[in-house]
Amino acid sequence: MRLTPESVAAERAWIRDRAPVVVPLINETRGVLEELFATEVDRVAAPEYRAEVDAVFADGDRAVNVAAYVGLLRDLDVAGDYPGFVVDEVLGRELAGTIAGGQPLALLAEATFHVADVHTHGETGDAAGADDLDAALAAGFQTRLPGWEWRESPSPFAVEPGHE
Repeated sequence: MRLTPESVAAERAWIRDRAPVVVPLINETRGVLEELFATEVDRVAAPEYRAEVDAVFADGDRAVNVAAYVGLLRDLDVAGDYPGFVVDEVLGRELAGTIAGGQPLALLAEATFHVADVHTHGETGDAAGADDLDAALAAGFQTRLPGWEWRESPSPFAVEPGHE
């Protein structure tokens, strides 16, 4: 794999074009999380997803890493699949966390990856990493995107400068 500014831009375009698959998975994942945590979460539309893809790729350092994970997962296949179970899970979890950003969102996206992954099944003939790729995109972007009540207001743990 060779990453260049052009190949990173191509991965961005591929991820944006994946909206018809990823956005429904984001919303399905949010539905599962709503039930698990007895809360309501806003649904996401394709334009919101695409705008967030643009935001991720506007940060060049994050963009090159996201592009690398996406490229690896898209091409990853293991004879018999199961022996490769760990590597595609690790790459998927890392991709979700990288998309989400720093802590604590990265950890939330990594955990959410496993929820999304359980509900994602690739088409017959897809590479082993393909369903993990979609689950990682859904988990990472659903974590970044607004719609969670607890993220809509400032943290009660923030300490103002000069506060003694």
